[in-house]
Amino acid sequence: MTWITRCAATALVVIATAGPLRAADLLEEAVDFTGTILWIQTDVPGLVIGAVRGGESYVAGFGEFRDGSGTPPDGDTRMRIGSVTKVFTGAVLASMVADGTVDLTARVDAYLDWDVTLPTMDGHYLRLIDLATRAGGLPREIQHNGGTPEDPYADITRERFIQNLEDDPLMFPPGTGVFYSNFGFDLLAQTLQAAAGQPYETLLEERVLKPAGMTATTFNLTDEQRESAFQGHNIDGSPMPFVPSAEIMRGSGSLHSTANDLLAWMKWHLDRFGENEAEMRMIDHATYLGRDGLSPIYGMDESGHMDGLGLGWIVMNPEGTRPRILQKAGGRQGIFTYFAFAPDHGVGVFAAMNEFSFGGTVAMNAAMNELIDQLSLPLPTYP
Repeated sequence: MTWITRCAATALVVIATAGPLRAADLLEEAVDFTGTILWIQTDVPGLVIGAVRGGESYVAGFGEFRDGSGTPPDGDTRMRIGSVTKVFTGAVLASMVADGTVDLTARVDAYLDWDVTLPTMDGHYLRLIDLATRAGGLPREIQHNGGTPEDPYADITRERFIQNLEDDPLMFPPGTGVFYSNFGFDLLAQTLQAAAGQPYETLLEERVLKPAGMTATTFNLTDEQRESAFQGHNIDGSPMPFVPSAEIMRGSGSLHSTANDLLAWMKWHLDRFGENEAEMRMIDHATYLGRDGLSPIYGMDESGHMDGLGLGWIVMNPEGTRPRILQKAGGRQGIFTYFAFAPDHGVGVFAAMNEFSFGGTVAMNAAMNELIDQLSLPLPTYP
């Protein structure tokens, strides 16, 4: 049992001795206590945690959302969510599979409208499911010149993607191993855009954001929104400037959101028996690759041991009292994020810290997995 688990368990005992425990009480106390301990432990400038349990939701903020503000982040604080963007791309794919627009096992070149011959290896072709599960054999990033300090992604274009694909970048036959790849998810978004004949931003809005009631999730922030957004910090604690992402990078890590918006999406995911988008949810929550038999496996275990892979999701099988978890971590512009939920238990969490503290993010993600474990347990009964 870790220190955070012991502290949380002690807190629950204290609450229980005060009288009958309500679900909302448990949620608020557990989030506040875990967040306080985590903020002290990591010593990051700012931290925000949100959780959903049984339809109830709660957000708590700690520290400052911006240096010198004196104000903690809250549920409406906008932030770049980094690679959590990938599970949104997976959700778009799930929606398009559900209505028959695309097939999961179809080859990418059946839909992609670029003038390029896609690479193959040992008779294996790139398929949509390979891109969504990081099994495409593509490298983490495309090769580019680096742009400028103010716009480091400026030269990441369609032409640059095509050049990289023509340079035969595959590291292993698609479908046989997994390697963390931003390249693959950006290519997936472009493929879905071509298959639907609509801009990817429109696909995301119509198929994911609107059905979940998300109103603050977007690829671009106005100057005014940037001023009130979560201020990211580098490894040395120095503030990081806001930098734009290339339009072609929208599948891998370019979204901005808020804790409140992400908890709204969490509730959509946890609507286990809801009829709206039921097939999409079923497709999105499935495990498509098990760990056994994959080689290589790289970049999958930083936020908890990967047992399987879904459409962008890292799947962690039940262990002890901890239920099955679908999770995804992100890091961009000096902010680390983590989104995780237990679809069979109606519990989910989101957390973000505004400093590139690698020890801090390991502690944050572990604490969030433990929080799911704690909140998944049944409430105690009283005589």
